[in-house]
Amino acid sequence: MTAGSAMSVGVVGAGTMGAGVAECLAQAGHDVIVVDPDPQAVDQARSRMRDSLRLAILLGRAGGPKPAEVTARVHWTGEMTDLRDAAVVIECVPERIDLKEKVFAELDRVCAPAALLASCTSGIPVDRLADSTTRPEQVVGLHFMNPAPLKDTVEVVRGPRTSPQSLDRALALLASLNKTGIVVGDGPGFLLNRVLMLCIAEAAAALGDGIADAETTDALFEGCLGHPMGPLRTADLIGLDNVHDTMTALRELTGDDHYRPPESLVALVEAGHLGRKTGRGFHEYQ
Repeated sequence: MTAGSAMSVGVVGAGTMGAGVAECLAQAGHDVIVVDPDPQAVDQARSRMRDSLRLAILLGRAGGPKPAEVTARVHWTGEMTDLRDAAVVIECVPERIDLKEKVFAELDRVCAPAALLASCTSGIPVDRLADSTTRPEQVVGLHFMNPAPLKDTVEVVRGPRTSPQSLDRALALLASLNKTGIVVGDGPGFLLNRVLMLCIAEAAAALGDGIADAETTDALFEGCLGHPMGPLRTADLIGLDNVHDTMTALRELTGDDHYRPPESLVALVEAGHLGRKTGRGFHEYQ
């Protein structure tokens, strides 16, 4: 696999991250197969991709193929067996351990023996997912950030059994997307979310304790520390449901109560206020 070679790439999950990763792949010229059994999720993903491509033109970011050419490279399906000829498959389902293990077991069954299996997990150890397959040396983590089309760097997780060849293939795929892969070792939360989820949890807990409101919290991080976005705005961008699932998984994996989702976060998720994608989270959005 070279940085410029087009191939068939599968994406499992048509949520916000799955749609974003699929857009990146199709924009780079790859043929993309997105699998999701929920027709409503597929319809929303199609709409999300069209909106993203139109926005890229409005913001002057589009310099490659036309939106119609990009969307024509994406095939939407509800059948995992349609991934049988994919060279690489990227799993982007919700951050639940049992669900991801089930997906990897199914991918191992239906995909070609040489296929590289990648997870967009934000914190579940790659080696645990590899245990659900008969090819642990071909399993790697590709932790894309949201929104995937706008983020130039990807956290690449090398499991203890990931082969050097698989790591090279993963980095070559990212290079074909004009993205930089930074390689880290395996473990709950990897590097980014091992640190970030603690920061978000403490910021949300301080909010619940009445120490500072969301605007003040983020203004301090942005003004005093030079962060382009404070922890609560970052959580809103990620999606509070995704943050909640990631914290829950990390608490289960580590036994560390510092990862317990704080009450202020749980209340927003239960009310359906999930951040930017719903118009309200810790902050409100137009």
